[in-house]
Amino acid sequence: MASTVANLWAFADDRPDRPAVRAGDRELTYAGLRDRIARTAASLAGLGVHEGDRVIFVAPSIPEFVITYYGLQTLGATAITMNVMSTKPEIEYVLDDSGASLVIAWHECADTARHGAESAGIPFLEVGPYEEAADLPDPVSSYVDRSDDDVSVILYTSGTTGRPKGAALTVGNINACPVAFRQLMEVTADDRWATGLPLFHVFGQAIVMNSALSQGCTLSLISPFEPTAFLELLRDQEITIACGVPTMWNAMLHVAQGYSADDFHALRLAGSGGAALPAEVIRSFEEQFGCVILEGYGLTETSGAATFHDVSGSPVVGTVGPSLPGTQVEVRDPDGQVVDADVVGEIFVKGPTVMKEYWNRPDATAAELTDGWFKTGDLGAVDTAGNVRIVDRVKDLIIRGGYNVYPREVEEVLYTHPDIVEVAVVGVPDDHYGEEIAAVITPRPGATIDPARLRDWAKERLSAYKVPRIVQTVDALPKGATGKILKRAIDREGLRQVAH
Repeated sequence: MASTVANLWAFADDRPDRPAVRAGDRELTYAGLRDRIARTAASLAGLGVHEGDRVIFVAPSIPEFVITYYGLQTLGATAITMNVMSTKPEIEYVLDDSGASLVIAWHECADTARHGAESAGIPFLEVGPYEEAADLPDPVSSYVDRSDDDVSVILYTSGTTGRPKGAALTVGNINACPVAFRQLMEVTADDRWATGLPLFHVFGQAIVMNSALSQGCTLSLISPFEPTAFLELLRDQEITIACGVPTMWNAMLHVAQGYSADDFHALRLAGSGGAALPAEVIRSFEEQFGCVILEGYGLTETSGAATFHDVSGSPVVGTVGPSLPGTQVEVRDPDGQVVDADVVGEIFVKGPTVMKEYWNRPDATAAELTDGWFKTGDLGAVDTAGNVRIVDRVKDLIIRGGYNVYPREVEEVLYTHPDIVEVAVVGVPDDHYGEEIAAVITPRPGATIDPARLRDWAKERLSAYKVPRIVQTVDALPKGATGKILKRAIDREGLRQVAH
């Protein structure tokens, strides 16, 4: 039998006074956290939540997220965590698709969730600050034992093609994450983690929150992410492990004046995922902060985990490291055959973190999951040392005049331009070439990007067919909840008009 809260429960006995969760000036010890979780579980049980029930939960990265999430896990319920910016139709869709019996939301983002629940005739619970919670029932005495194959969490994918699908992650999947990362990251109970990631997303939830709290560490949260505030948190709390996505590291670099590596002497590991991290950002971060950013790779369907660099080794910049212990990665051609080292193909993943299924979607499950191998939709290659290099999403590949152009390669070059802060390279329909290459750029404050000069600069660094013919500057690129740049939200037709 198993539970995602078993280790947390044990640490509350072994190290009751150790800080577990911090947010601003708020702090919960392991004993205090377990008491809040156990009382919340009792309260939810009083509302009729039982083992196996599915419950939608909407909250930002705050201590109440941790309390309520693990309260559900304590009862053996399945948590369906959703973006705090979810719309009423999105919540109604997930309610219908998942068959959830309750909706819970943080009071500051409760209105939409409440309306969605009311429309579906489902009970709704609003959550406020834990300090103000009164008349909570006596705590449950223990957690519900479950099997490794029981569904612990359902996380709905972003739905870039068709309606969102719920990735059903099991108790075994969630518990496999800290086991996989413990050795590579050399985690001990003395580590102090920090993140500005949304906990409703797989990276913040399965990898950061669960890894930290299942190993007796301290987890510091900041919500919403703000680069200067995060830097001050890293410095003042002497954080040892920080996790974020590329846009976060990039934002910190651009407010780093006045800080030195000495301010972050305790920071031994910076972990990045969610999107490709430009090599220029890695180089600049190490130079400014004295810490190497290690990249990993995973998807919602793999509990966010598939590869990561070993902290004791020398990371190969441009790769996301080798597969995690117990996990296999293969690169296959369109016929399904495994390709040779350094040959680009589609990435497949098999291992203990791979989801059980897409909830109630047997056809979609069969199409993407065969004999335990998950078809990722990502293009990449594996070198002779086993390091995985992500080239791009299959759907993002640009074919210009018969030549394959990988947007990430072009972006890597553009990020070395001194006046470019962020960039997204996309394909735009073209009558002559089939697709044309467009670069959407956020320039450095006060800088002006001249398209002709940028193309001349790029021609010195890229083959002619890879040089963006369309260049557009914007104040900010569209981003998702984790800070990942959303290429699908870029107006391709508008870019096509720019070209003409």
